[in-house]
Formats: sequence, structure tokens, C-alpha cells
Amino acid sequence: MKVVELFAGVGGFRLGLERADDRFDTVWANQWEPSTKSQHAFDCYTKNFDSGEHVNRDIAESWNEVPEHDLLVGGFPCQDYSVARTLSGESGIQGKKGVLFWQIMKIVESRRPKYLLLENVDRLLKSPANQRGRDFSVMLASLRDEGYFVEWRMINAADYGFAQRRRRVFIFAFHESTQLAEELKSDKPKNIVHNKGFFSRRFPVQEEHNAKHPDQQGTLPKDLVEISDHYSFAYKNSGIMIGDEVYSAELLPEFDGTPVTLGEILEEADRIQGEVDERYYLRTDNENKKGRSDYEEMAYQKGPKKEKRISNTGHEYYYTEGGMAFPERLDVPSRTMLTSEGTKNRSSHVVEDLNTGKIRFITPLEAELLNGFPAKWTATGTMPERTRYFCMGNALVVGLIEKMGKEIMNLHEKEQELNHQKQMELF
Repeated sequence: MKVVELFAGVGGFRLGLERADDRFDTVWANQWEPSTKSQHAFDCYTKNFDSGEHVNRDIAESWNEVPEHDLLVGGFPCQDYSVARTLSGESGIQGKKGVLFWQIMKIVESRRPKYLLLENVDRLLKSPANQRGRDFSVMLASLRDEGYFVEWRMINAADYGFAQRRRRVFIFAFHESTQLAEELKSDKPKNIVHNKGFFSRRFPVQEEHNAKHPDQQGTLPKDLVEISDHYSFAYKNSGIMIGDEVYSAELLPEFDGTPVTLGEILEEADRIQGEVDERYYLRTDNENKKGRSDYEEMAYQKGPKKEKRISNTGHEYYYTEGGMAFPERLDVPSRTMLTSEGTKNRSSHVVEDLNTGKIRFITPLEAELLNGFPAKWTATGTMPERTRYFCMGNALVVGLIEKMGKEIMNLHEKEQELNHQKQMELF
């Protein structure tokens, strides 16, 4: 099964697919970090994968080089998807420059892959704040216009046994000519998202919906500009689009296992990395400009606050925020990793070392394991430690893609069997 990977990062999609089945063949991959000479993520990708063509250029300049393929994958940025008519006033659209989704659509229009598997942050479903659901509606309608049905699911990795509470929206599009589209187009939307859809097989849900969030149904306008200017929709965490019709429901995950905990990740890392270097520990014998040691600074960052502050205009106000665990609980999955991981930042993970009992940041290797990457995946020899954290803050949980990859290969096998039967019937 031929795969093209866009916005490849350090290869989480490819790694997950290849774990699922060695018949996934990534024939072309693109990774390019703008505004920087060093291309550390691309270097990491090429170090870990030796087959297929690897392209380190702006996708806006290289999209037309993409070969024929069956599956297009990628985690693209959440941007402003407002559109306008072309200068001539024709029915085509002119997206804002730099919006990478339009590069995806150029590939879709020219290559027509059977399947797309895309990933984005959960706020995509509600963006922008002043016209909820507009951006996702523009995406759905763009794929509809090219002959695709679309199913989506917001998945928290920890809900299905993984070691991190990381929520992402996964979008699976399949062409109307596929066997899956033929099977689903006459079924009830509720039955699809619960029982027969792409996600339901690998990520089961409870029979009952979230009662606080009623199901939503709607019809997408034909005109993308009308959607951009006026349309809004209260998208829930799951849904299906078939033709113009959209159905969305707030589903509750069902998992009867025990999730991997942060403590288990530290234990696995301990077996690999051994004694943790002193530079990861929070010092107690130094002072910053505010007179706090590293330890005191992180305790302050994590603690609850109600502070009187003065704005730039001289307005006095109270700043408040709740407290966070300090150090992190080890008996549950970890919080979401962000790109600021490993810095003196409220969001950074701070743990009690299993051997010394002292407080420290998690290591880059532990960050890799929290996302399901092999240990030392980003240890290329040239990638700075800060960038290793950054890459993991941007990465996805590989195990989720592995589960999805198995389902995609099942669909592909069924498609091949059907095509074989049709050929036999001709004889």
C-alpha cells in the first residue's frame, strides 16, 4: 500500500503504520521547517528511514512532485481557513497564503488517493471563536467537492490505554468509489460512528452518548465562500460526513484495560538510560532574579495563585490560576506534553526520580517513550536537546496510528479482494 507522508516531523505516522503492517510503503515524504537553516526533524527522519523519497522543501513548491499513492497522511497546522472568490469572481476559491491545508487539497485533486488520515489539535472543531465550526466545515466541504466521505474522532490517547493524556482530532477521508463508502452510504449515521465506521472498530465507545451534548445534524452549503462567510456548526468529538449531510455526536470512550502510567514509563526509561544526569535535577542552591532557586521557581509555577497585578494601562486586577501536581503523579498517565517541555515552565513535567528521590525534569528519552517512540529516536548526534523536547511536544502518540494502520490495511485487503472478484467475473 503506497503512502505519502506530509508535514512528517520525525516520522510518527510512518512509524505507526510500519508497526501495524510491513506492507505500508512510504514512497514520498515531506518535512520542512520554515525560517530556519537547520532542519533537525528532517535529519532525524532520514536517519531513521532509508526507503522512499524524502523532500526537504516547502510543500507549496513541491506538492506537484507527489507520486501516485493509496494513502495520504499528515499532521497539519491549525490555521485560518477563511476563503474568498477568485479575482475573476469565478466559483473557485483563493485561500490565504501559507495555509497548508490547501496544499493537501492540491494533492488530493491531482492524485485522488483512496484514503486520507490527517491529525490536528482538538480546537480545530470549534475554530474560530466568533464563528464556531467554520474552519472544519470548509475542510469537510473541500473534501466533499473532490468526492470524499469523511469521518472524524477526537481521541485522548490515555482513554485507550496509552501513557499520555493527549487529545487530538483524527480525520479519515475515503473516496466515494471505495468499498467502505459503498457499505456506509445507506447506513444510519449514528450506527456508523458507534459500530460500523473506521474508528469504532479500534476505538470502541459506550452505547450511550454524553447527555449534556445532544447530537447535531446539518447540511453543508454547496458554496465554500458561503460557508466561510456565514456557516457555523456545533461539532462534537465524533462524526461523519456523507455527501452534504453531516452528523456529529459526543461519544464516550470504552476501555476495560489499565492504562500505562507515567511511573511505568520512568521504570522503562531507567532500564535504558540508567542514572539520570545531574543537569535534569532542579537546583536548590541558586537564585533567579526573583530570589527563587530552580526548585522554588517550579513550585511557584505549579502552585495556585491569586495575585494583585497592574496592567500596562495602570489597571489593577487579580490574576488567578489553580494548582498542579508537584511533582507529577506517577500512578496515572501523564499530562499532555507541549513544545516547551524541559524548561522552567508551568507545563513542563517534573518528577521524583525513582532512584534518588530528588525532583527533576523528564529526560528527552522519557519524552520519546511517552509518545511511543523508540528510545533515542531523536538522538541524531546533531539535534539539540531543546529541539528533541520540541519535536516530542509536536509529535503524536505512535500507538494510535498503529491501531488505525491495522484498520486501513484491512480496508485495503477487502478492496483488493473485491477488485479481484470483479476481474474474475469478467472472464
